[in-house]
Amino acid sequence: MQKIFVTGISTEVGKTIVSAIFTEALEADYWKPVQAGDLDNSDAKKVESLISNDKSKFHPCSYELKAAMSPHAAADIEGIRIDRFHITEPETENNLIIEGSGGILVPLNEEDTMFDIIMPDYKVVVVSRNYLGSINHSLLTINWLLHKGYEVSVMFSGEENKYTEDIILQKTGVSLIGRVDEEKEFTKEVIKKYADKFQGILSVL
Repeated sequence: MQKIFVTGISTEVGKTIVSAIFTEALEADYWKPVQAGDLDNSDAKKVESLISNDKSKFHPCSYELKAAMSPHAAADIEGIRIDRFHITEPETENNLIIEGSGGILVPLNEEDTMFDIIMPDYKVVVVSRNYLGSINHSLLTINWLLHKGYEVSVMFSGEENKYTEDIILQKTGVSLIGRVDEEKEFTKEVIKKYADKFQGILSVL
């Protein structure tokens, strides 16, 4: 069974859309370990609304925090401390897509970061979106994961920038899954189109 951890080079780079595509492509289960902010329209609810298959299950977050802030800060405001040992992967015999919060070094508490809940058997997909500074953010994220021994692939989102993308791939040597274009709207039909496109490569990731 595939376990794919979807992370990004920053916030708002397209992780949730990519997670929806992967969930649909593999008819996988979905799990967001930590949700900070937007609880009425959480990432899990967004992904669920974009899925067409009836096999995917959506597992509850280990932590749901009200403030749209770094998890360590949002938790502190609520008077709690995130314990990474209470972030327990759901039991499933299905493929599992895990969506991180922000980037890999987003703090969960004064000691642990999002990186500390990426298990050794996870394959990691880094979502990269072009903006001024994104090359640096992409190289830092990907090379950190490679240095720690993870299998890493990259997914680009948004408008193409060949200069940016070529140098990221050249300097890291990681495999490219593909691109999610800048769409007017992401609907079930659009997600299904991308899911069909990437199903083959994801099944052998």
